[in-house]
Amino acid sequence: MGEVLLMKGNEALAEAIIRSGADAYFGYPITPQSEVIEYLAAAKPEERTGMVLLQAESELAAINMLYGAGATGKKVITSSSSPGISLMQEGISYIAGAEIPVVVVNVVRGGPGLGTIQPAQSDYFQSTKGGGHGDYRLLVLAPNSVQEMADFVPLAFDLAFKYRNPVMILSDGLIGQMMEKVELFDPIPRWTDDYIREHHGHWATIGKTPDRERNIITSLDLVPERMERHNHHLKEKYDRMEREDVHFEEIQTEDADYLFVAYGSSSRIAMKAVKLAREEGIKVGLLRPITLFPFPKKRLRELADQVKGMLSVELSLGQMVEDVKLAVECRIPVEHYGRVGGMIPTPEEVVEALKTKIINR
Repeated sequence: MGEVLLMKGNEALAEAIIRSGADAYFGYPITPQSEVIEYLAAAKPEERTGMVLLQAESELAAINMLYGAGATGKKVITSSSSPGISLMQEGISYIAGAEIPVVVVNVVRGGPGLGTIQPAQSDYFQSTKGGGHGDYRLLVLAPNSVQEMADFVPLAFDLAFKYRNPVMILSDGLIGQMMEKVELFDPIPRWTDDYIREHHGHWATIGKTPDRERNIITSLDLVPERMERHNHHLKEKYDRMEREDVHFEEIQTEDADYLFVAYGSSSRIAMKAVKLAREEGIKVGLLRPITLFPFPKKRLRELADQVKGMLSVELSLGQMVEDVKLAVECRIPVEHYGRVGGMIPTPEEVVEALKTKIINR
Protein backbone atom coordinates (compact mmCIF):
# COMPACT_ATOMS: atom_id res chain seq x y z
CA MET A 1 0.00 0.00 0.00
CA GLY A 2 1.33 3.45 -0.93
CA GLU A 3 1.53 6.50 1.29
CA VAL A 4 -1.94 7.69 2.36
CA LEU A 5 -2.51 11.40 2.98
CA LEU A 6 -5.38 13.88 3.33
CA MET A 7 -4.91 16.30 0.46
CA LYS A 8 -6.65 18.83 -1.74
CA GLY A 9 -7.15 17.74 -5.32
CA ASN A 10 -4.69 20.38 -6.54
CA GLU A 11 -2.11 19.20 -4.01
CA ALA A 12 -2.55 15.55 -4.99
CA LEU A 13 -2.08 16.53 -8.63
CA ALA A 14 1.11 18.43 -7.81
CA GLU A 15 2.58 15.58 -5.77
CA ALA A 16 1.70 13.17 -8.58
CA ILE A 17 3.57 15.38 -11.06
CA ILE A 18 6.76 14.93 -9.05
CA ARG A 19 6.19 11.19 -8.50
CA SER A 20 5.34 10.55 -12.16
CA GLY A 21 8.91 11.25 -13.23
CA ALA A 22 8.07 14.57 -14.89
CA ASP A 23 11.05 16.50 -16.20
CA ALA A 24 9.52 19.97 -16.06
CA TYR A 25 6.48 21.98 -14.98
CA PHE A 26 5.90 25.41 -16.53
CA GLY A 27 2.92 27.37 -15.26
CA TYR A 28 1.38 30.56 -14.00
CA PRO A 29 -0.85 30.93 -10.91
CA ILE A 30 -4.58 31.44 -11.38
CA THR A 31 -7.46 30.62 -9.05
CA PRO A 32 -8.74 27.94 -8.39
CA GLN A 33 -5.56 26.00 -9.27
CA SER A 34 -2.84 28.17 -7.72
CA GLU A 35 -2.15 25.47 -5.13
CA VAL A 36 -0.51 23.35 -7.86
CA ILE A 37 2.47 25.65 -8.38
CA GLU A 38 2.49 26.67 -4.70
CA TYR A 39 2.73 23.03 -3.61
CA LEU A 40 5.44 22.31 -6.17
CA ALA A 41 7.48 25.28 -4.98
CA ALA A 42 7.26 24.14 -1.36
CA ALA A 43 8.02 20.51 -2.24
CA LYS A 44 11.33 21.45 -3.94
CA PRO A 45 11.14 18.96 -6.83
CA GLU A 46 14.56 20.04 -8.07
CA GLU A 47 16.06 18.49 -4.95
CA ARG A 48 13.81 15.42 -4.94
CA THR A 49 14.01 14.33 -8.57
CA GLY A 50 15.81 17.02 -10.55
CA MET A 51 12.52 18.20 -12.08
CA VAL A 52 12.57 21.75 -13.42
CA LEU A 53 9.94 24.06 -11.90
CA LEU A 54 9.47 27.44 -13.53
CA GLN A 55 6.81 30.09 -13.05
CA ALA A 56 6.47 31.62 -16.49
CA GLU A 57 5.66 35.29 -17.02
CA SER A 58 2.28 34.33 -18.52
CA GLU A 59 0.21 31.45 -19.77
CA LEU A 60 1.39 32.26 -23.31
CA ALA A 61 4.98 31.78 -22.20
CA ALA A 62 4.16 28.59 -20.27
CA ILE A 63 2.57 26.79 -23.21
CA ASN A 64 5.43 27.71 -25.53
CA MET A 65 7.94 26.49 -22.96
CA LEU A 66 5.98 23.25 -22.98
CA TYR A 67 6.29 23.14 -26.78
CA GLY A 68 10.06 23.54 -26.67
CA ALA A 69 10.75 21.18 -23.79
CA GLY A 70 8.30 18.54 -25.01
CA ALA A 71 10.01 18.49 -28.39
CA THR A 72 13.10 17.01 -26.70
CA GLY A 73 11.20 13.85 -25.71
CA LYS A 74 10.92 14.82 -22.05
CA LYS A 75 7.85 14.55 -19.81
CA VAL A 76 6.48 18.09 -19.41
CA ILE A 77 3.26 19.45 -17.96
CA THR A 78 1.41 22.68 -17.22
CA SER A 79 -1.77 23.60 -15.38
CA SER A 80 -4.12 26.56 -15.42
CA SER A 81 -7.77 27.52 -15.16
CA SER A 82 -10.26 28.57 -17.81
CA PRO A 83 -9.06 32.08 -18.88
CA GLY A 84 -5.47 30.85 -18.75
CA ILE A 85 -6.28 27.84 -20.92
CA SER A 86 -7.91 30.19 -23.42
CA LEU A 87 -4.61 32.08 -23.67
CA MET A 88 -2.84 28.76 -24.35
CA GLN A 89 -5.07 27.72 -27.26
CA GLU A 90 -2.79 28.82 -30.09
CA GLY A 91 0.14 27.00 -28.50
CA ILE A 92 -1.94 23.87 -27.91
CA SER A 93 -2.93 23.85 -31.58
CA TYR A 94 0.75 24.16 -32.57
CA ILE A 95 1.68 21.32 -30.19
CA ALA A 96 -1.07 19.07 -31.58
CA GLY A 97 -0.02 19.84 -35.14
CA ALA A 98 3.63 19.13 -34.31
CA GLU A 99 2.65 15.88 -32.50
CA ILE A 100 4.41 16.69 -29.24
CA PRO A 101 3.34 14.62 -26.20
CA VAL A 102 2.54 17.01 -23.33
CA VAL A 103 0.01 17.17 -20.50
CA VAL A 104 -2.21 20.20 -19.83
CA VAL A 105 -4.41 20.45 -16.73
CA ASN A 106 -7.51 22.68 -16.64
CA VAL A 107 -9.11 23.26 -13.23
CA VAL A 108 -12.25 24.86 -14.64
CA ARG A 109 -13.93 27.95 -13.19
CA GLY A 110 -17.14 29.65 -14.24
CA GLY A 111 -17.27 31.97 -17.22
CA PRO A 112 -17.53 33.44 -19.76
CA GLY A 113 -14.81 36.04 -19.40
CA LEU A 114 -13.23 36.31 -15.98
CA GLY A 115 -16.45 34.90 -14.57
CA THR A 116 -16.12 33.45 -11.10
CA ILE A 117 -13.56 31.36 -9.25
CA GLN A 118 -16.25 28.80 -8.43
CA PRO A 119 -16.44 25.38 -10.15
CA ALA A 120 -18.01 24.85 -13.55
CA GLN A 121 -17.90 22.43 -16.49
CA SER A 122 -18.41 25.02 -19.19
CA ASP A 123 -15.05 24.31 -20.90
CA TYR A 124 -16.27 20.97 -22.29
CA PHE A 125 -16.63 22.26 -25.85
CA GLN A 126 -13.24 23.95 -25.75
CA SER A 127 -11.53 20.83 -24.44
CA THR A 128 -13.17 18.12 -26.53
CA LYS A 129 -13.73 19.84 -29.88
CA GLY A 130 -10.32 21.48 -30.26
CA GLY A 131 -10.48 24.92 -28.68
CA GLY A 132 -7.91 26.43 -31.02
CA HIS A 133 -7.70 26.58 -34.80
CA GLY A 134 -7.48 23.63 -37.16
CA ASP A 135 -8.77 20.06 -37.16
CA TYR A 136 -7.14 18.72 -34.01
CA ARG A 137 -8.21 16.85 -30.89
CA LEU A 138 -6.93 16.42 -27.38
CA LEU A 139 -7.37 13.20 -25.48
CA VAL A 140 -9.33 14.43 -22.44
CA LEU A 141 -9.44 12.74 -19.01
CA ALA A 142 -12.06 13.80 -16.45
CA PRO A 143 -11.24 12.93 -12.80
CA ASN A 144 -14.06 12.91 -10.24
CA SER A 145 -12.02 12.51 -7.05
CA VAL A 146 -8.79 13.57 -5.37
CA GLN A 147 -7.53 10.03 -5.92
CA GLU A 148 -8.04 10.35 -9.66
CA MET A 149 -6.36 13.76 -9.68
CA ALA A 150 -3.23 11.88 -8.63
CA ASP A 151 -3.72 8.70 -10.63
CA PHE A 152 -4.50 10.44 -13.91
CA VAL A 153 -1.12 12.21 -14.09
CA PRO A 154 0.98 9.12 -14.98
CA LEU A 155 -1.92 7.86 -17.10
CA ALA A 156 -1.96 11.15 -19.01
CA PHE A 157 1.77 10.92 -19.66
CA ASP A 158 1.40 7.32 -20.88
CA LEU A 159 -1.37 8.29 -23.29
CA ALA A 160 0.44 11.41 -24.48
CA PHE A 161 3.49 9.39 -25.50
CA LYS A 162 1.42 6.49 -26.86
CA TYR A 163 -0.20 8.82 -29.39
CA ARG A 164 2.35 11.66 -29.52
CA ASN A 165 -0.51 13.99 -28.72
CA PRO A 166 -1.34 16.52 -26.03
CA VAL A 167 -3.55 15.13 -23.26
CA MET A 168 -5.76 17.29 -21.07
CA ILE A 169 -6.84 16.52 -17.52
CA LEU A 170 -10.15 18.38 -17.22
CA SER A 171 -10.97 19.00 -13.58
CA ASP A 172 -12.83 21.87 -11.91
CA GLY A 173 -12.71 24.07 -8.84
CA LEU A 174 -14.69 21.59 -6.76
CA ILE A 175 -12.35 18.63 -7.33
CA GLY A 176 -9.30 20.89 -7.14
CA GLN A 177 -10.22 22.42 -3.79
CA MET A 178 -11.92 19.54 -1.98
CA MET A 179 -9.97 17.40 0.48
CA GLU A 180 -10.07 13.60 0.51
CA LYS A 181 -7.90 10.68 1.44
CA VAL A 182 -5.51 9.78 -1.38
CA GLU A 183 -3.18 6.81 -1.74
CA LEU A 184 -0.07 8.02 -3.53
CA PHE A 185 1.73 5.76 -5.97
CA ASP A 186 5.41 4.97 -5.59
CA PRO A 187 7.71 7.39 -7.44
CA ILE A 188 8.46 6.61 -11.09
CA PRO A 189 12.09 7.34 -12.02
CA ARG A 190 12.72 10.04 -14.59
CA TRP A 191 13.78 8.79 -18.00
CA THR A 192 17.49 8.71 -18.73
CA ASP A 193 18.94 10.33 -21.83
CA ASP A 194 19.71 6.85 -23.16
CA TYR A 195 16.06 5.84 -22.76
CA ILE A 196 14.89 8.96 -24.60
CA ARG A 197 17.35 8.36 -27.43
CA GLU A 198 16.22 4.75 -27.77
CA HIS A 199 12.46 5.31 -27.56
CA HIS A 200 11.96 8.85 -28.88
CA GLY A 201 15.05 9.42 -30.94
CA HIS A 202 13.15 8.88 -34.20
CA TRP A 203 11.21 12.10 -33.65
CA ALA A 204 12.59 14.14 -30.71
CA THR A 205 15.02 17.04 -31.14
CA ILE A 206 17.99 15.37 -29.47
CA GLY A 207 20.56 16.32 -32.10
CA LYS A 208 22.17 14.52 -35.00
CA THR A 209 23.00 10.83 -34.59
CA PRO A 210 25.28 8.54 -36.62
CA ASP A 211 22.35 7.02 -38.51
CA ARG A 212 20.27 10.12 -39.27
CA GLU A 213 20.21 13.89 -39.58
CA ARG A 214 18.69 16.20 -36.98
CA ASN A 215 14.96 15.92 -36.39
CA ILE A 216 12.92 19.00 -37.19
CA ILE A 217 9.61 19.50 -35.38
CA THR A 218 7.10 21.94 -36.80
CA SER A 219 3.40 22.26 -37.58
CA LEU A 220 4.09 24.40 -40.65
CA ASP A 221 3.91 23.06 -44.19
CA LEU A 222 3.22 25.41 -47.08
CA VAL A 223 2.70 22.57 -49.57
CA PRO A 224 -1.07 21.84 -49.47
CA GLU A 225 -0.74 18.22 -50.61
CA ARG A 226 1.63 17.44 -47.73
CA MET A 227 -0.49 19.37 -45.25
CA GLU A 228 -3.55 17.38 -46.31
CA ARG A 229 -1.67 14.11 -45.81
CA HIS A 230 -0.60 15.28 -42.36
CA ASN A 231 -4.18 16.13 -41.40
CA HIS A 232 -5.34 12.68 -42.53
CA HIS A 233 -2.51 11.16 -40.48
CA LEU A 234 -3.75 13.03 -37.40
CA LYS A 235 -7.31 11.88 -38.07
CA GLU A 236 -6.13 8.25 -38.20
CA LYS A 237 -4.55 8.80 -34.79
CA TYR A 238 -7.79 10.19 -33.33
CA ASP A 239 -9.68 7.23 -34.79
CA ARG A 240 -7.21 4.90 -33.08
CA MET A 241 -7.92 6.63 -29.77
CA GLU A 242 -11.61 5.84 -30.28
CA ARG A 243 -10.80 2.19 -30.90
CA GLU A 244 -8.33 1.68 -28.05
CA ASP A 245 -8.81 4.22 -25.25
CA VAL A 246 -12.46 4.89 -24.49
CA HIS A 247 -12.82 4.77 -20.70
CA PHE A 248 -16.00 5.04 -18.64
CA GLU A 249 -17.65 3.82 -15.44
CA GLU A 250 -21.14 2.34 -15.07
CA ILE A 251 -23.17 2.35 -11.86
CA GLN A 252 -26.34 0.25 -11.56
CA THR A 253 -27.05 0.19 -15.29
CA GLU A 254 -27.89 -3.53 -15.44
CA ASP A 255 -31.61 -3.09 -14.75
CA ALA A 256 -31.91 0.65 -15.34
CA ASP A 257 -35.00 2.14 -16.97
CA TYR A 258 -33.42 5.61 -17.04
CA LEU A 259 -29.85 6.86 -17.20
CA PHE A 260 -27.88 9.80 -15.83
CA VAL A 261 -24.82 10.76 -17.87
CA ALA A 262 -22.35 12.87 -15.91
CA TYR A 263 -18.61 13.37 -15.58
CA GLY A 264 -16.25 14.85 -13.01
CA SER A 265 -17.85 16.59 -10.04
CA SER A 266 -21.35 16.23 -11.52
CA SER A 267 -20.96 12.45 -11.52
CA ARG A 268 -20.50 12.49 -7.74
CA ILE A 269 -23.80 14.32 -7.38
CA ALA A 270 -25.44 11.92 -9.85
CA MET A 271 -24.21 8.91 -7.83
CA LYS A 272 -26.20 10.14 -4.84
CA ALA A 273 -29.15 10.93 -7.10
CA VAL A 274 -29.14 7.30 -8.29
CA LYS A 275 -29.44 6.15 -4.68
CA LEU A 276 -32.27 8.58 -3.90
CA ALA A 277 -34.22 7.71 -7.05
CA ARG A 278 -33.96 3.98 -6.41
CA GLU A 279 -35.25 4.50 -2.87
CA GLU A 280 -38.36 5.93 -4.57
CA GLY A 281 -38.60 2.90 -6.85
CA ILE A 282 -37.19 4.62 -9.94
CA LYS A 283 -34.65 2.33 -11.56
CA VAL A 284 -31.96 4.70 -12.77
CA GLY A 285 -28.28 4.12 -13.49
CA LEU A 286 -25.26 6.28 -14.22
CA LEU A 287 -22.73 6.27 -17.02
CA ARG A 288 -19.67 8.36 -16.17
CA PRO A 289 -17.39 9.19 -19.10
CA ILE A 290 -13.77 9.13 -17.94
CA THR A 291 -12.44 10.03 -21.37
CA LEU A 292 -14.48 12.93 -22.75
CA PHE A 293 -12.60 12.50 -25.99
CA PRO A 294 -12.79 9.78 -27.09
CA PHE A 295 -16.40 9.79 -25.89
CA PRO A 296 -18.15 6.51 -24.93
CA LYS A 297 -20.74 6.85 -27.69
CA LYS A 298 -20.82 3.14 -28.55
CA ARG A 299 -21.82 2.18 -24.99
CA LEU A 300 -24.41 4.95 -24.84
CA ARG A 301 -25.84 3.71 -28.12
CA GLU A 302 -26.15 0.23 -26.62
CA LEU A 303 -27.84 1.57 -23.47
CA ALA A 304 -30.31 3.49 -25.63
CA ASP A 305 -31.82 0.11 -26.55
CA GLN A 306 -32.47 -0.55 -22.85
CA VAL A 307 -33.50 2.69 -21.15
CA LYS A 308 -36.44 5.01 -21.76
CA GLY A 309 -34.53 8.27 -21.49
CA MET A 310 -31.26 9.91 -20.47
CA LEU A 311 -30.49 13.03 -18.44
CA SER A 312 -27.12 14.76 -18.97
CA VAL A 313 -26.14 16.35 -15.66
CA GLU A 314 -23.58 19.14 -16.05
CA LEU A 315 -22.31 22.34 -14.47
CA SER A 316 -23.02 24.16 -17.73
CA LEU A 317 -25.87 25.38 -19.90
CA GLY A 318 -25.64 22.14 -21.86
CA GLN A 319 -22.52 21.01 -23.69
CA MET A 320 -21.89 17.28 -23.19
CA VAL A 321 -25.60 16.71 -23.82
CA GLU A 322 -24.93 17.30 -27.52
CA ASP A 323 -22.54 14.34 -27.63
CA VAL A 324 -25.07 12.20 -25.74
CA LYS A 325 -27.75 13.07 -28.29
CA LEU A 326 -25.43 12.27 -31.18
CA ALA A 327 -24.54 8.94 -29.58
CA VAL A 328 -28.12 7.73 -29.14
CA GLU A 329 -29.18 8.94 -32.61
CA CYS A 330 -32.58 10.32 -31.52
CA ARG A 331 -33.87 6.89 -30.50
CA ILE A 332 -34.88 7.98 -26.98
CA PRO A 333 -35.44 11.32 -25.19
CA VAL A 334 -32.22 13.02 -24.02
CA GLU A 335 -32.46 16.12 -21.83
CA HIS A 336 -30.03 18.36 -19.97
CA TYR A 337 -30.02 19.56 -16.38
CA GLY A 338 -27.37 21.90 -15.07
CA ARG A 339 -26.45 24.80 -12.84
CA VAL A 340 -24.03 27.55 -13.84
CA GLY A 341 -22.07 30.49 -12.48
CA GLY A 342 -20.54 28.41 -9.71
CA MET A 343 -23.85 27.01 -8.47
CA ILE A 344 -23.92 23.28 -7.72
CA PRO A 345 -27.14 21.20 -7.88
CA THR A 346 -28.23 18.95 -5.06
CA PRO A 347 -28.95 15.25 -5.67
CA GLU A 348 -32.60 15.96 -4.89
CA GLU A 349 -32.72 18.57 -7.65
CA VAL A 350 -31.24 16.06 -10.09
CA VAL A 351 -33.90 13.47 -9.22
CA GLU A 352 -36.64 16.09 -9.63
CA ALA A 353 -35.20 17.07 -13.02
CA LEU A 354 -35.32 13.41 -14.11
CA LYS A 355 -38.99 13.25 -13.18
CA THR A 356 -39.90 16.55 -14.82
CA LYS A 357 -37.84 16.33 -18.00
CA ILE A 358 -37.89 12.58 -18.75
CA ILE A 359 -40.35 10.48 -16.77
CA ASN A 360 -43.36 12.86 -16.73
CA ARG A 361 -42.70 14.68 -20.00
